[in-house]
Amino acid sequence: MGASGSPSLARVVLFGCGGVGQALLRQIVRLHKTHKSCVPVFAVCDSKFMLTATNDIKALDNELLERIVSIKQEGTSLDALASAEGVTVQPADMGLEGIMADAVHRAILVDCTASEATGTTLATWAEKGGAVVLANKKPTTGHMALFNRLTVNPAKFRCESTCGAGMPIMAAVGRIVRSGDTIHKISGAFSGTLGFVMSGLEAGKSFSAVVTEAKALGFTEPDPRDDLGGTDVARKALILARAIGWPLELHDVKVESLYPSTMAPDVMSLDEFMATGLKQLDPTIQVQVDAAAAKGEVLRYAATVEDGMCKVGLVSVPKSTPLGSLSGTDNLMELRSDCFHPNPLVLQGRGAGTEATASGVLADILELGDDSAFLA
Repeated sequence: MGASGSPSLARVVLFGCGGVGQALLRQIVRLHKTHKSCVPVFAVCDSKFMLTATNDIKALDNELLERIVSIKQEGTSLDALASAEGVTVQPADMGLEGIMADAVHRAILVDCTASEATGTTLATWAEKGGAVVLANKKPTTGHMALFNRLTVNPAKFRCESTCGAGMPIMAAVGRIVRSGDTIHKISGAFSGTLGFVMSGLEAGKSFSAVVTEAKALGFTEPDPRDDLGGTDVARKALILARAIGWPLELHDVKVESLYPSTMAPDVMSLDEFMATGLKQLDPTIQVQVDAAAAKGEVLRYAATVEDGMCKVGLVSVPKSTPLGSLSGTDNLMELRSDCFHPNPLVLQGRGAGTEATASGVLADILELGDDSAFLA
C-alpha cells in the first residue's frame, strides 16, 4: 500500500458514503492514479445496502469507486449499482456477516458515518481480530465498556480524524504515551466552527452576526446549536483523555453551552433561534468579550484535559499565547508532559472539513495496511 505500489495486506470495508466517505473514495482513486499505490476497497456500505466486489476481482476498481461517489452525491442508494459488472449488492447487515465469517482478519472496517448505531458492530469486528479506523466520534466516546472492546487490539485501532481531522493529534499523543512519558495536561481549540465565531467576536462582530455568517458560509451544522452546545468538543476531549489512559465517561466532561436550555432544539425551533434567540444572547456574550479585552485578552472556546478531568467552554487567554493568537477555523493542541515542559508541544492546522478529515482516515488506513499485524 506504500509508495512502491505494493498491494495492501488488508482490504477496506467502508461504512458511510456522506461527505467524508465520498472524499475518502476520491482520495483513494487519486492515490491509485498518481502514486500507483494500491488501497483495495472491497466493500462500501450506506445506511441500507452493501456493495461488494465479487470473489474474482477482490476490489472495486476506480471506475466503480467514482460511480459510487457520483450516485451518493445525487442522494441515490447503492442498490442503483446492482447491475454493475463484478459487484454484489445486498442488505448491509447480511453482507457484513459474510465478511466477518470469512475475511475479518484481512480487512479494515472504516467508519465515516456519524451514527451511534455502528458501535456494537465495530466492537464485534475488533474482537474477531479485524482492524478499525474511525472518523466517527460516537463509538469511541460511548460507554467505557464499548471503548475497551473497540481497542482490544490497539495495534489494529486508529481514530486520528476524530479529534483534529487530518492533524496528527492522536498519533502524537499515542507516541508520547507509549514512550512512558507522563502527560499532565492537554488543552486547545478543537472546533473550526467555534474558532471562526471566536475570531469574529475578537474582530468586533456581535455573537448573533458571526454565528449567522458562519451558517451562511457552511461552517456550522444545519442547526448551529449542534456546534454551540459544545458536545462535539466534549467528545474530542474525552477521546484525548481516554488516549492518556483515563477511564472517563461523556457525562464526566463539564460542558459550557453557548445557549441556555430554554433555547434547546426541543423547546425553540431553528427558525425562531436564528431570528430572535441568537440576538438575545448578544449582551451576555459581549460582557465576556469586554471583560477579556479589559485584561488585554481574547475569548476562545477551549477544551482542557487535566488532573483526571475534562472541561470545555469559554476561556479568556492572552493574545500572545498560541491559543490566543489562533484565528479562523484552525485547530490547536497544547500538550504538557514531563518531557514537554516548561514549553508545551503545540500542533496547529486545519482541523475541519471533509477533505482534511478524509486525509486523516486515509493516513490511518495506509499505516494499518502496511502493518505487520496483518501477517498474523
